[in-house]
Amino acid sequence: MTRRRAVPVHNLIRRLASRRDERQRIAQTNRSQPLRPWQIRERCFNVRRRGLDPVEIRTFLHQVADELTVAQTALQAVQEENLRIKNALRSWQSAQSANRLYR
Repeated sequence: MTRRRAVPVHNLIRRLASRRDERQRIAQTNRSQPLRPWQIRERCFNVRRRGLDPVEIRTFLHQVADELTVAQTALQAVQEENLRIKNALRSWQSAQSANRLYR
């Protein structure tokens, strides 16, 4: 009969804490950049015993990615329209100030 060596509790706590710190560091790095649809589609999860249905997860992630694509496309269109309106306003203001100088 082989004997298992007891792992001291403080070593176990240190290992668990380092894993938690690593997960927090990864989560903070990911939050600093906007989430892209391809990142959602390619996201993989660890397989756990009695876990969730992978097909259902993948279907949901594709749905979220599609909605994110629509939202980002709309945001880009609004930003371009905003820039166009700002430029038109600037040119109109310049024309108005030029008209006042020559009166």
